[in-house]
Amino acid sequence: MTKRRSSGRKSRQSSRRRDKQRKLPTIHLTLDQQLDILGYLLLAVAAFTILSFISANHGIIPAWWLGILRSAFGWGAYLTPLFVGAVGIWLILRDFGDRLPHVTPAQIAGILLGYLALLITLHFPAAFTMFSGDLQATAEAGMGGGYLGAALGRLLLRGLGGAGVIVVLVTWWLIVAALTLGVTVHDILKALQKVLGQLLPSTPTSSTTAAQRPPRTSPRETSETPRPIPITPAPDGAPAPPPAPAPAPAPLRLIGDDQVWQLPALDEILEPGNGQDFSADILRQQARIIEETLESLGAPVQVMEINRGPVVTQFGLEPLVTTTSNGKETKVKVSRIKGLANDVALALEAKTLRVEAPIPGKGLVGIEVPNPEVSLVALRDVMESEQFAEMDSPLRLCLGQDVSGQPAVADLTAMPHLLIAGTTGSGKSVCINSIIAALLLQKTPDDLKFLMVDPKRVELTGYSGIPHLLSKVVVEMERVTGALQWVLREMDGRYRHFSEAGATHIRDYNERIAPNLGEKRLPYIVVIIDELADLMMMAPQETERSLCRIAQMARATGIHLVIATQRPSVDVVTGLIKANFPARIAFNVASSVDSRVILDMPGAEQLLGRGDMLFLPPDAPTPLRLQGAFASDEELRRLVQYWKAQGRPVSPTTEKPVQRPLWEDMRKKEQSLQFEDELLPDVIDLVLREQRASISLLQRKLRIGYTRAARIMDLLERKGIVGPQPPGGKAREVFPQAARALLDPQGGKR
Repeated sequence: MTKRRSSGRKSRQSSRRRDKQRKLPTIHLTLDQQLDILGYLLLAVAAFTILSFISANHGIIPAWWLGILRSAFGWGAYLTPLFVGAVGIWLILRDFGDRLPHVTPAQIAGILLGYLALLITLHFPAAFTMFSGDLQATAEAGMGGGYLGAALGRLLLRGLGGAGVIVVLVTWWLIVAALTLGVTVHDILKALQKVLGQLLPSTPTSSTTAAQRPPRTSPRETSETPRPIPITPAPDGAPAPPPAPAPAPAPLRLIGDDQVWQLPALDEILEPGNGQDFSADILRQQARIIEETLESLGAPVQVMEINRGPVVTQFGLEPLVTTTSNGKETKVKVSRIKGLANDVALALEAKTLRVEAPIPGKGLVGIEVPNPEVSLVALRDVMESEQFAEMDSPLRLCLGQDVSGQPAVADLTAMPHLLIAGTTGSGKSVCINSIIAALLLQKTPDDLKFLMVDPKRVELTGYSGIPHLLSKVVVEMERVTGALQWVLREMDGRYRHFSEAGATHIRDYNERIAPNLGEKRLPYIVVIIDELADLMMMAPQETERSLCRIAQMARATGIHLVIATQRPSVDVVTGLIKANFPARIAFNVASSVDSRVILDMPGAEQLLGRGDMLFLPPDAPTPLRLQGAFASDEELRRLVQYWKAQGRPVSPTTEKPVQRPLWEDMRKKEQSLQFEDELLPDVIDLVLREQRASISLLQRKLRIGYTRAARIMDLLERKGIVGPQPPGGKAREVFPQAARALLDPQGGKR
């Protein structure tokens, strides 16, 4: 019994010990926490070492530590805490991303090799000047390069000799400079040549040779004078003195000559954007939350890629395999991930979240999460990108940046028309201004013309006065129908001209036909309408008919439409209009119904506003999410002032202008220009035949609008051809003698 009791006590004691061992707390540190702690320790060691070097009174531990450093590295011990502190600071601030200087592995290797080369270089002079060449005694005294410098120096000295050590050290330092600073031998020789070129003219030998041979040295001196003073544009905009030969050739100014336009410099008009800063730690944390949330809801995924954009960050998810209740292993359905979007948005504390399933060209599901800070996409950054430079198109549009931060550009001639819709304040007007600014920075008035319609009178009226405009910005609703009719007549006239010349489209005519015939190049025409809803309310049938006919036929003639509206309803964006505008841009809208009207699919109601948009290209089945390019009011003002200054008439020169020869067709053209309206002769013939005049008569017989008919009638009354308007809506009285006198001022009869 006693043995059983003693064995039972021992077993209970051993089990209690095991329970105590099991209950000991364990500390689990993540990799980030371990690196942070290591950085703090290294920074503390560096600070402790620097303070120990500075302090006059050393304790036992500091004296022991400094003795080790001086013995090991000699004079190089003073640089050791700097290296240790730099590593510690980098470990602590490693999540700051682009704010830290980027250090390549080659630079790290160069720094280590440079430190070793410094120890060897310091050790040899110290040994030969203080200890009669004894490398060991120098290291024991804690001077030169310490024991490490002595060991490396002794190895080189025994293996290569004195001359070999010098050659190896010079080569070593050149390698260090190449790895650390990226300096090559060519750069060093070029710098030496520049220094020698500046020092040689001041030497007495060069002056004596110059005095002995004046004819040969004078051109050499003139060619070497501009080298130290390069001509560069001043950053503050101060005009640099132009070179003498530039203004010398002044050709005769011919009356009727076309003006030579000059495109504005990009850096003088637009300002660069600011780089976006982001924390990689925040992105990793968001990716972990997405994985944990979906896994807890029965849809396990793995984040395969993270694309950081200016407004949103796209997480590329790969669906994982899950086990069903029957024991079968199946992949998570994409529809299930889309159905859990609200749960993921709740876990991420995001105000909105968009799921793109799948990402075009990838086997991943994209979840777009808004960034905590929105980055501005400058128009200049998009125009200076490689994508914009590589696009071969006469009308290149700068749309902005996609979700991965890549510039997004488009070709207006390939669209060929663009429909923009969104609520107030979502970014429509900014997008239109960016499109206009990009075109004005690329094309002169000889290559591009604008026809702008702005019923709101505030968005496009700032462009009044630029030479690209075909007419003033149309702000009266009564003139809009006439402007669209003019576009239709211009389109028909170009088609007839192409048929006679044998051209298929405007690019073929400008590149092949026009140079052979000696004619001018036809400019592209871009019609911009800022608010379509007002036109559809004023004259819905005429507006829809004109827009649809232009959209269907005007592509080959170089006429393109850019239409914007803030009311994307079915009575404004009708089926006919939408069918003829395959390229569309949707900004933030109120509901998914409006999104379906614009894009034929939902998604625009989840946008963030302020330039966040969905762009549907004509050749893509799904829209692309972009952040629109931004051009400030000051940049637009500078651009408009630049073109206005070129469009103003130049001051008269002192030279007498030369008159071009007058040909018969020019005389006929001048005779046709003496009337204030080109239909005036036809109108006079009509009223002489009818012996009455009225606005409705002109509209019916000549097929013109009310505005033009009323203006012609006022002109006839002012000329004395017709009488005033009688009461009761009767026709006006016609005076044939005044009419014939206006047609034939010489007194001849028709």
